[in-house]
Amino acid sequence: MAFSHIDRAQILVEALPYIQKFHGKTVVIKYGGNAMVSDELRHAVMSDIVLLHLVGIHVVVVHGGGPEINEMLGKVGKQSKFVDGLRYTDAETMDIVQQVLCGRVNKNLVATLNRMGSKAIGLSGMDDSLFQAVKKDSRYGLVGMIKEVNPDPVLFALDNDYIPVVSTVAMGVDGETSYNINADTAAAKLAVALKAEKLILLTDVRGILRDPKDENSLIHVVHMPEVATLIEDGIISGGMIPKLECCVESIRGGVSRAHILDGRVPHSILIELLSDKGVGTMLL
Repeated sequence: MAFSHIDRAQILVEALPYIQKFHGKTVVIKYGGNAMVSDELRHAVMSDIVLLHLVGIHVVVVHGGGPEINEMLGKVGKQSKFVDGLRYTDAETMDIVQQVLCGRVNKNLVATLNRMGSKAIGLSGMDDSLFQAVKKDSRYGLVGMIKEVNPDPVLFALDNDYIPVVSTVAMGVDGETSYNINADTAAAKLAVALKAEKLILLTDVRGILRDPKDENSLIHVVHMPEVATLIEDGIISGGMIPKLECCVESIRGGVSRAHILDGRVPHSILIELLSDKGVGTMLL
């Protein structure tokens, strides 16, 4: 269906009150899943981030890099191992995680944003003790649990009109080591520390579905008091539970809204933030 000039103008008019509402506010976006491995989706996400930045919204990107880590482990002949959905991280794996996340993935994202006309800068959780962590449990190896967040390096970047791109490797405070951190958890912790307006988790599903087999059963809005019932009733289960727990933690920490969005939908961020019709699940 072709869009007329009037249609395009109407889209901009619809976006205007949202741009005004979020101007100067901070939005933390956890970037991962299919949106990272598909060139088309990666370009769409980066375009969304650049546009939000250009209209005066402070965007912070927190990223993982599971597929790239798997690829590098395969090159060195090391098999990926997961415990309760978390990557088991021994010392050799931690070296690779750090190299991939803080190096190739982070710098490629920064370069992409810079090529598209924004000012982006890469940070890791170890820079200026941004993420300070202790070992979560010996069953997971060098997987960390964030104990404290120092938002100063991110705030400095935002104050100087940069888009901070943060990799989820933390500085150990219980020993001279670094820790692998779940990206959803890191994004939620950082959103709270930054007093962000919104936390956005990009996933590979539409959001929270009332019927997991029916993508048309999307629950658009979840209120905090409903969360426990949705889990008890089995509507929220499996890998969606920790994602929702991150959203709950962010709301309890002062973030106004948390969103679970389908990263497989091009420009899902813009549709959710700057239009009357959302495409994911919003928690408030």
